[in-house]
Amino acid sequence: MQIIEGGVTAAKGFKAAGMAAGIKYKNGKKDMAMVVSDKPCVTAGTFTLNRVFAAPVKWDKDIVANSPFAQAVVVNSGVANACTGVEGDEACALEAKTAGETLGISADAVLLGSTGVIGMQLPMDRMCAGIKALPELLDYTKEAGTLAAEAIMTTDTVKKQWAVETVLDGKKVTIGGIAKGSGMIHINMGTTLSFVTTDAAISSEMLKSALIEAADVSYNMVSVDGDTSTNDTLAIMASGYAGNKEITEKNDDYKTFTAVLTDAFKKVAKKLAKDGEGATKLLICKVDGAKDDKSAKIISKSIICSSLVKAAMFGADANCGRILCAIGYSGAETDVKKIDVSYKSAKGEILVCKDGNGLVFDEDKAKEILLEDEIEILVKLGDGNASAEAYGCDLTYDYVKINGDYRT
Repeated sequence: MQIIEGGVTAAKGFKAAGMAAGIKYKNGKKDMAMVVSDKPCVTAGTFTLNRVFAAPVKWDKDIVANSPFAQAVVVNSGVANACTGVEGDEACALEAKTAGETLGISADAVLLGSTGVIGMQLPMDRMCAGIKALPELLDYTKEAGTLAAEAIMTTDTVKKQWAVETVLDGKKVTIGGIAKGSGMIHINMGTTLSFVTTDAAISSEMLKSALIEAADVSYNMVSVDGDTSTNDTLAIMASGYAGNKEITEKNDDYKTFTAVLTDAFKKVAKKLAKDGEGATKLLICKVDGAKDDKSAKIISKSIICSSLVKAAMFGADANCGRILCAIGYSGAETDVKKIDVSYKSAKGEILVCKDGNGLVFDEDKAKEILLEDEIEILVKLGDGNASAEAYGCDLTYDYVKINGDYRT
């Protein structure tokens, strides 16, 4: 895999645009994006497990399950179109109809995404005006993809886009994407809005399988605040423009594609966690020596989700008791008497727990390590050979400030 510059326009045949459509409270900021393929695309998606899910999630689930292909994505920020009843469903239908008519494609080839305030109705006059204006701005350039990435941001402080290249069947294949997410992020698919494009030739069944495999160890291992969004959507469109032999089974090309997708998704997962609302530190919890993959995931997630662990990391407090506590209530079976815990950053590594017992250690060195902006929490179990990583952030005063007046 080679990391390259770009985002959703990096793969062949995809163009994008972003603009200010007046959806957000503060007008003048970009708040609507569009991504369009030159040809119909094989599509797959995975969505929030929150039982209160947004109208665009309902729409996209139907498209992925029942439409033979998709060709465009329309996303707005500012208003989530969640908890909006029949009117919200009708808004989705009108969005897709307007986009379809403007682009000259079927309405059921249009994927939708919304993010922002829950419970508000979309301003459909501005939505439709934006959808009609965006096609004039569509371009294949990296800059156009960047505008789309910026347009889907809400409380994000940085745009999130990425692109990678690999070789399948002797052909160069490109995968690119954009994502948004800063708060209301918890490991319960999809944890964010993310739209991915690729020029690989791959069947619908294999694309879905690869997406689920990759998301399970990346997006699904992120938690900022323990809140699973109503709008979580991760969708991918594959155009086939790369010209590789279509992947229709789990062969070597499938394994390569899935591995590249997984590695790219892990990088995005870290960006999402690091940009958590009010966060000052990226936390990466690495669990080794678990009896099986499930136990490793459960334990790493439990630690990264702990408010006490997150607060301790904010305060640079090397309190191993909070790590052990989170392991204990995780529900995973493990021998507590075999647990080692270390903290690691660019300033070094320090062991704070050995065989389930807290150690006397250099507090000044530990603080120096934990004052860095990227910290690894290393947990070694003595139960087996399985491992997992989870991604999170510290819990700061600013998180409360941001969410205390998010709407007002």
